[in-house]
Amino acid sequence: MTVTPPTPDTVAYPQDRTCPYHPPASYDPLRSARPLSRVSLFDGRTVWVVTGQSTARDLLVDPRLSTDRQNRAFPMPTERIASVRNRRIALLGVDDPEHNAQRRMLIPSFTLKRITALRPRIQETVDRLLDAMAEQGPPAELVSAFALPVPSMVICALLGVPYADHDFFEEQSRRLLRGPAVVDTEEARVQLDSYFGELIDRKRRDPGDGLLDELIRRGQGDGSVRAPDREELISLATVLLVAGHETTANMISLGTFTLLRHPDRLAELRSADALLPSAVEELLRFLSIADGILRVATEDIEVAGETILADDGVIFSTSILNRDGDTYTAPDSLDWHRPSRHHLAFGYGVHQCLGQNLARAEMEIALRSLFARFPGLRLAAPPEEIPFKPGDTIQGMLELPVTW
Repeated sequence: MTVTPPTPDTVAYPQDRTCPYHPPASYDPLRSARPLSRVSLFDGRTVWVVTGQSTARDLLVDPRLSTDRQNRAFPMPTERIASVRNRRIALLGVDDPEHNAQRRMLIPSFTLKRITALRPRIQETVDRLLDAMAEQGPPAELVSAFALPVPSMVICALLGVPYADHDFFEEQSRRLLRGPAVVDTEEARVQLDSYFGELIDRKRRDPGDGLLDELIRRGQGDGSVRAPDREELISLATVLLVAGHETTANMISLGTFTLLRHPDRLAELRSADALLPSAVEELLRFLSIADGILRVATEDIEVAGETILADDGVIFSTSILNRDGDTYTAPDSLDWHRPSRHHLAFGYGVHQCLGQNLARAEMEIALRSLFARFPGLRLAAPPEEIPFKPGDTIQGMLELPVTW
């Protein structure tokens, strides 16, 4: 692998946001240099960053871009992520045909029909948590009281993971995604592997009715259906659990903060409940919490007047792609009436997020119920004093003090 050193004016990637719902101001040169530019990573390597949405859509379906994180040329934006590159990651870190086989095993559990049937259970979970907030009385810390437990409870029920263990896996997920040190990321991965290995062994002896149990039963069949082995099950469980609660928890907390900071948009939403599905899509576009889809080129690719060489790293910056002025009018504004379902918050192509129907349902039910239950909801601290997450992880609020 040839490492291209950065030039003096190369933008460093990733960087912290200065406002939790806007891309870093230092990314402005990348926004003006659409559709392709260069950024430098922590180790001094320069890689491509895709910032034009049309080009991104073309490249995200190009089989010459690989998701294989064990490829030594794969771009690693932080030292923590690089420290676990040798660990195989199901779905997110494998290419077809292996990726397609894993996805086909899981699709039946995440169809729109399946998630629609799950909505009453999501609503019950949301109502129970809001009851607890109301009983305790204001103020409340919304991340721990509501935004995190909603998706955590739901994904545990879907997978068949005991929610009684939530303190453990939420802490390990935090260490895995945010460190802060390399050793935290490495140890968290080991802890999660061990936890799911023991859980899967118990389920083989005493099966339940979750998705993991279904996959285990498939492996105990006559072999006519593709079934994951133990190592693959552990990796699938880790990806589904961590992604299934971390991303949606951050969307609920940051979505709430954003709505409270845009009272006119919130008032419009309150007066027309039918706008909520469109508002969820617009928040997904506007917030772009999973900012950075990573790929490596396996062959030379000619695109937008440039040549991406084999072994070049490629990053798709969703926070910039979803603010593309060639795609959206007034991209830095919230607009419930724009056709924003074309956003790339869930990625695009064969690796598009498997759990997007579940995330949409959880966000819609959580936000509708929260603002209906507490019509006077407001921030309980100055907005500039409320901490949010650094740029090297999934974006969201570390805390969200509210009152009503």
